[in-house]
Amino acid sequence: MPTAIAVTSADLVLPAPDRHTPGAAVLRPPGEAGLEAALAETTALLERHGHLVAVVPPWLPAATVRRLHTVRAILETDRIALLDVDLPPLATAVLVRQLRQLTVCDFSPGVIASAARLLSHYIYAGALLGTVAKLDRVPVGLKAHARSWSPGAQFAVLAHPQPHLAKLGSGSGSGSAAAGGQGVLPPGPGFATHLTFARGTLSSDWVAAELAPAWQVQGVMENPLPADSAHWWATPKLVEFAAAIPDVSVLHQLVASVRREECRWCGLELIGDRCGFCAAPLAAPPPKDSARTGTRTRSRS
Repeated sequence: MPTAIAVTSADLVLPAPDRHTPGAAVLRPPGEAGLEAALAETTALLERHGHLVAVVPPWLPAATVRRLHTVRAILETDRIALLDVDLPPLATAVLVRQLRQLTVCDFSPGVIASAARLLSHYIYAGALLGTVAKLDRVPVGLKAHARSWSPGAQFAVLAHPQPHLAKLGSGSGSGSAAAGGQGVLPPGPGFATHLTFARGTLSSDWVAAELAPAWQVQGVMENPLPADSAHWWATPKLVEFAAAIPDVSVLHQLVASVRREECRWCGLELIGDRCGFCAAPLAAPPPKDSARTGTRTRSRS
């Protein structure tokens, strides 16, 4: 069976893009299941799948994070990866879907876990907001704060990979001037993506009607808004969006192009500079032998 991907809430499990992509396990929080039940659920997942990769976003309650670490510690296993993923909620769900897609490829559990950091760099995550008065996820200038109190104000905000904030005009919805002197439309990806969006209480078609064509996305899909989105963006008046690579063959090629290493601590394969399972950094290359280098230099002279 493929490596299990796990989340802590069902709204982070987006519909599968094809019939081959498996779902994700939903690990219940302490308020819904006791420790014994959590241990039993996790043990069953490990027996069925061999390894478990759980996505741990930063907005989780402290009790939920402690439960995840407690379960791993009690089971005394190195087959559970707890991945710290610092993305907005909808983008986190998109990344989870990509990891689910990779589980049907010929990658080891260690590569799948460490691929999360790589794939996150290729996700463009933002939101259309009705106010930025309380937003602290991206830099917000005084003018933008003041304009938040204007009736009908809307802001195009990109949180990842580079922060961008612009106030949209009140006419067509796209505007002609931006806060901070930047362009109104957030800079988009330079590669093929699909756009996933989710509506809060803000009534606007700007994301699908204007942003998607400007970014030249290959497809648009609407999904329900994750429960934590309003808190993450500091307002329920929003339309959240995330553009990402949808094709599993492209994802496979991207991950396969990175050199694989063996973790010096747990022995699993990894890509990048850190193991996804034990978090051990990749061993630094051995220092150069300065004496031998000096001998070669003298012999040439």
